[in-house]
Amino acid sequence: MQTRQLVPMVSVKDVERSVGFYEQLGFEVGNTFAPEGTTKTAWAWLRCGEAQLMLAQASGAIVADQQSVLFYLYTDDVDAAHAALAEAGLSPGDISTPFYAPRGEFQVVDPDGYVLMITHT
Repeated sequence: MQTRQLVPMVSVKDVERSVGFYEQLGFEVGNTFAPEGTTKTAWAWLRCGEAQLMLAQASGAIVADQQSVLFYLYTDDVDAAHAALAEAGLSPGDISTPFYAPRGEFQVVDPDGYVLMITHT
């Protein structure tokens, strides 16, 4: 077997709210699904360039401090990304420069507590 692509799917409290958050990061909706008889989105597929993410309505509570997955988002300009997210009101963390990210990285937390690390390519 040779894997061609990996697309994470995360459970979220409110798909539409999460779509709005990820749109602030440049993602666009590629597809959605609402169960028959309802207008509430239960699943969404998002894309931004080659990056993809699926969001699915959680069947139970989302506990923010139990989210143990980190999502790494790569950008060419960490400082500009930080400024844009701060301007959008997303409260990005401070930029740090660990050995593996000499041009910097910072984190932003989505509405369900998933940590997104924004770093350079």
